[in-house]
Order: sequence, then C-alpha cells, then structure tokens
Amino acid sequence: MTDRLPHEKGFHVSWDQMHRDSRALAWRLDGKGPDDGAWKAVVGITRGGLVPAMIVARELDIRVVDTISVKSYNHQSQTAAKVLKAPQADMMGDGTGVLVVDDLVDSGKTLELVRQLYPKAHFATVYAKPSGKPQVDTYITEVSQDTWIFFPWDMALQYVQPFRGTD
Repeated sequence: MTDRLPHEKGFHVSWDQMHRDSRALAWRLDGKGPDDGAWKAVVGITRGGLVPAMIVARELDIRVVDTISVKSYNHQSQTAAKVLKAPQADMMGDGTGVLVVDDLVDSGKTLELVRQLYPKAHFATVYAKPSGKPQVDTYITEVSQDTWIFFPWDMALQYVQPFRGTD
C-alpha cells in the first residue's frame, strides 16, 4: 500500500468542474436577490472565493465586485480567522443585497466572522462540509468533513503511481 497524503480522502476539482459548479451556483442564486431578484454586489472571500465570485458575477451580470481577505489557513492547518482587508464600507452596509461567495465552507469560522460584520448578506459557497453548513445560505455540493478538496489553483499536472502494480 502506498503512503497517503495527510488527509484520508482527497477530492480533486478541475478547472472545468469549478467552472460548472460555479455556474450552477449562479443559476441557484438567479432571481433570489432582494431587489426584484437582483443582487447589488458580489464580494469574493480571498483567495479561494475569487474564481467562483467572478463566474457568479458574470453569469448574473453583477458589475460591482469587491473582496474581503480573510486568513484562516496556514497551508493545510486551520488557524483563527482574521480580516486582512475589508470591502468598501459604504457599499456593504449591513450586507443587504450583497452576495458573499467562497469556494468552500469547512469549519464555518471564516463565514461566521464575515457574517458578524455583514449579517444581512447572502452567503454562498460552491462546496460545503457539515460543520460549516449552518453558516452558508446556498451551496452546490456537500462533501464529508474528513475530505480535503484539492482546488485547481493549488495543483500541477504530474504523473501519479497506480495503486497496484508498476505499469
């Protein structure tokens, strides 16, 4: 048996899959905003939320896009979440009409922090783990808590040994 990565289960997401799942998220959010179904802005949680936020903004024709930078990981170790850069305050208010997008809700600590700042925002993620689901309003795919998601921006193509045999 081969040595495994530090996480028992790995879920590899390709660029194509991320694009499809982000479009599915946009479809689910279409017409659900408070302004006759429209959203006034999209805020991507950096860094992972930038790609799905851009795709959602494009699909829903939302022209106001900003970011909130929250650091909650040091490589693969989770740390206390803290805001490094906030979005434009006059646009955000209490979050009404704002769509906050991230790639994944894991423990929920990042979204919990952002939700405290913008309690009326709508929180959407592409992927959700059970511990974080209470912090997200809309998501596409649930994965188990012990799954590590390998996003395409973290990966490079390379040869992989087969599980059995050498050819």
